[in-house]
Amino acid sequence: METDSALPTFRVDPGTLLAQASPGQGPPVTLDSPALEVMTDLTLAIAATTVPSTSLRQAEQIMIYKGVRMLFVVTDMPSVEGLITSVDLRSDRTMRLVHERGAHYDELTVGDVMTPLADVDAIAYDRMRKARVGQLIATMQRYGRNHLLVVEAATALAPQRMRGIVSRSQIERQLGRPIELTPIASSFSEIRHALS
Repeated sequence: METDSALPTFRVDPGTLLAQASPGQGPPVTLDSPALEVMTDLTLAIAATTVPSTSLRQAEQIMIYKGVRMLFVVTDMPSVEGLITSVDLRSDRTMRLVHERGAHYDELTVGDVMTPLADVDAIAYDRMRKARVGQLIATMQRYGRNHLLVVEAATALAPQRMRGIVSRSQIERQLGRPIELTPIASSFSEIRHALS
């Protein structure tokens, strides 16, 4: 039996650069491109998460570190409780909470301002597989959303699961142009938060 031989090594030169991921490389997408081309598939990429007790400043640092604008909120992984976006961190609702509680911004947590999962709109993965990028943009514009969640239906072998994320910023990068959105309250919870 032949043994494996060790690979030769060498000393790394000072100034060596770190390779960086380049999402969206390749030809730009068009409005007619398959929608899956702009979806972050959570079976291939690790979801960015936090817990409800994380301070808003810590959540912001996590987003910066991971290069994302949205975090899934989980206590008991992989069960999702809600989400928090970079917009939530400095929203009018967040600033009202600071004022109402007589608190400092640093005292607020993700649990105070996150959007509960029950208030989140999603797209079925089966529908996503047949959709085009233009349809995703129309959906984001209709609902005033920077993110769309993609949910895979339960099967006999697996429960329903969050399959992907569609982000406005990723579509803009891959499309090569900005997408205009107007934020729209689409649930009683969002309207209540806006009025309180």
